[in-house]
Amino acid sequence: MTLQWTVVAFFLYAEITVNLILCVPLISAQRWRLIFRWRIWSWLSPYWNKCFFTIIMVLIVLFLDALREVQKYSGPEPMQDAKVNPNVYDHVHMKLFRAQRNLYISGFSLFLWLMMRRVATLLNQVAVTMEDSAGLQSQIDNAVRAAKQQQEDKLTLKQSFLEKEKSMSAAKQQLKLEVEKLAGQLKTAEEAVRKSDADIEAMRRQAKGLAQEYDRLLREHHQLQVIHDKHTSQNISCIFTLLIPH
Repeated sequence: MTLQWTVVAFFLYAEITVNLILCVPLISAQRWRLIFRWRIWSWLSPYWNKCFFTIIMVLIVLFLDALREVQKYSGPEPMQDAKVNPNVYDHVHMKLFRAQRNLYISGFSLFLWLMMRRVATLLNQVAVTMEDSAGLQSQIDNAVRAAKQQQEDKLTLKQSFLEKEKSMSAAKQQLKLEVEKLAGQLKTAEEAVRKSDADIEAMRRQAKGLAQEYDRLLREHHQLQVIHDKHTSQNISCIFTLLIPH
């Protein structure tokens, strides 16, 4: 095996190892994201794309060269020469085997190189998605807790409202009873006022009648007093007449 195919073979083994490590389920996507955030990757990031496409071009060239070798040693001319000379037959088959081996090595190296980058990209995307989902889950949990808290507050307000409504209903009933009681007392007071007004009116009439009777008696007394004075003066005159001799 020449030096270039030895390097490609070791590169294939390294790719297989790295892909197996990337596919190990014990290492989560978040840990791979932490590894991808190391400073060395940020330092190599400006050269990464150039290196990636350069290796792709080299592997494509090696793959096409191996494919050309396979077609070369599997054609009719080498086989005709191999049938004529047995030693050439073994040499042609050895060359064909090496060409096929190189074709497989370069093809699998190219495939694993593309797959390795794809796996790394998917791991990074999965980690980002899991972080976003964790953030969304925390937001959902906060929203659910807020909704539960609002529901509890709503139930508390509803209970307090019902209690206030009950207390207001009881107060309203008590106030209604007080109003009915006051209305009864007011009715009784009105009846008492009407009765007292009637009594006062009767007493006023009685007083008026008494005043009129008093005035009549006073007039009669005055008349009797006048008559009495008149009779008294007449009697005195008679007495003086009888006492005075003629």
